[in-house]
Amino acid sequence: MLKDMLARRAAPAGGAAVAQDAAAVAPADARRPTKADADANGKPVVRARRRRSYGVISPLTRHILTVNLLALALLLSGLLYLERYQDWLVQRQLDILTTEARIVAGTLGENAMEPSTDEFNEPASTLSWTLAAQTVRRLGDTIDTRFRLYDTKGKLQADSRVLSLAKGTRVQIEELPPLPDGNQLTQLGIDLYNAIVRALPTRDHLPVYQEGRAADGSHFPDVQKALNGETANHVWRVAGDAGKQDMVLTVAVPIQRYKQVLGAVLISRSGSEIDTEVREFRVNILKIFGGVFILTILMSIYLASTIVRPIRRLAAAADDVRYGHGRQAVLPDFSSRHDEIGDLSQSLRAMTSALWDRMDAIERFAADVAHEIKNPLTSMRSAVETVQLVKDETRLRKLLGIIADDVGRLDRLISDISNASRLDAELSRAEANSVDLRRMLTMFQDIHENTLGANPEKGEEDGAPPPVAVEVQLPPANRSLVVPGIEGRLTQVFQNLLSNALSFSPPGGKVVLAAKVAGDRVEITCTDDGPGIPAGKTEAIFDRFYTERPAGEKFGTHSGLGLSISKQIVEAHSGRIFATNRTDASGRVLGAVFTVQLPRG
Repeated sequence: MLKDMLARRAAPAGGAAVAQDAAAVAPADARRPTKADADANGKPVVRARRRRSYGVISPLTRHILTVNLLALALLLSGLLYLERYQDWLVQRQLDILTTEARIVAGTLGENAMEPSTDEFNEPASTLSWTLAAQTVRRLGDTIDTRFRLYDTKGKLQADSRVLSLAKGTRVQIEELPPLPDGNQLTQLGIDLYNAIVRALPTRDHLPVYQEGRAADGSHFPDVQKALNGETANHVWRVAGDAGKQDMVLTVAVPIQRYKQVLGAVLISRSGSEIDTEVREFRVNILKIFGGVFILTILMSIYLASTIVRPIRRLAAAADDVRYGHGRQAVLPDFSSRHDEIGDLSQSLRAMTSALWDRMDAIERFAADVAHEIKNPLTSMRSAVETVQLVKDETRLRKLLGIIADDVGRLDRLISDISNASRLDAELSRAEANSVDLRRMLTMFQDIHENTLGANPEKGEEDGAPPPVAVEVQLPPANRSLVVPGIEGRLTQVFQNLLSNALSFSPPGGKVVLAAKVAGDRVEITCTDDGPGIPAGKTEAIFDRFYTERPAGEKFGTHSGLGLSISKQIVEAHSGRIFATNRTDASGRVLGAVFTVQLPRG
């Protein structure tokens, strides 16, 4: 938990440093697109690059269109196949033809008979092929079906498509092809559809229908079955116009009278109606597909625009921040979208704000460091220049003492600055563990009591002022004071607070370290008997290099970074630190109270 928090806290600082270094050291190189590189320590470094121009349709838009249209195209290809639908239409047509053939066979078996005698000169009924031919000829004029009659030997006796004229003349009737549609665009679509259908091998498995062999029923297995008293049907393929393969459906039924087979009726019909129904069904599907296709494109473009356009704006604004000068570039705010793009916009805006804040803090820190270092350097320079002119040994030793004090002050200042600058990196790398504040506060009390300065009787015997006492107030043992954190840094916080309290407390005073559980937090207070905090300075005392030391303390002993570092550590642990004055009923200041609040483990 703390590790993730620390990592998020340290990321803007690292990002700001990389951005600042890249902008200051290599602005020209940073603008050229480069791959991931590595620094001297082998860590990957990704260099910024300019955005590419993608034209009207971005890659993300193309991806969205491709995914949406591909699924639609796969659905369309499955619907256009329609093999099962076509088989259903064929079976339905065969059932209709079977019914028609049985009606015709029954009609001929009842109405096309003529009296005759058998070989025993007994009365019998014989099928009149003349009457049967006239019947099927009339039926052929009313319905789009071809009727052929075969005798018991399989010989063709009548054909509804053949006219018998005088003197034995026979005329074959051929069905004319349908007239082309007057709309050229429609006809073009039909021709294109026929060309696609011809390319599909959907009828290669059907037997070839041979019209020239129809005079002999032995070439038709359906006729043979009908002459044996069975009903049979078949689906054939025949060459049509422009290389198209048409279907021919045939049904054969026996002509019977009192169960006696007198011949066979073969009914055939072109499959053009089936092809027309399938084509119209496919055309309707294509019309629906066209509308859905256009709607899908529009919705995909809208969806892509709601994603691509904000990302492009964010990328352009990020480039302006990266390559621009000053802070005029502002990232667009899409938080009102309440989606991932809005979250990304808020995160980028917060990151940019954190980067600027970090850069401001770095600038302020650099200015403060320069100011703090300049003071001892100025003092040292003045002392060194004076040493060259002073001849008196006493003054010379005094000046050398000043130089030594300034060198020590510089050493402490640089050490504290170094520790403060490394604090962010250390907090981001360190692992969080369970820290027992009860044990830690007790340890501070034990250390203080075991020092010589904590023995009041010894202090009175030596004539020295009585030392400051340290008291620790803890809740009952069943109240856990364990918090998640980095033990070394939390120890540094309370050590700073205790050191400040001891330095400000008068001789014989008391510093109280108290801890208690407040809800989901642990609250630790450090109370002293000192002069308190100057009015209006309860916030300023946590600033870097702020110094407010007790009277009589040697100048330069403290750098003014202790409370600032303590605040940084506490906030890195998701805690809070603040200071107030302790007063009596009349408002007189009795001392200072520093409070630290940390989340419980």
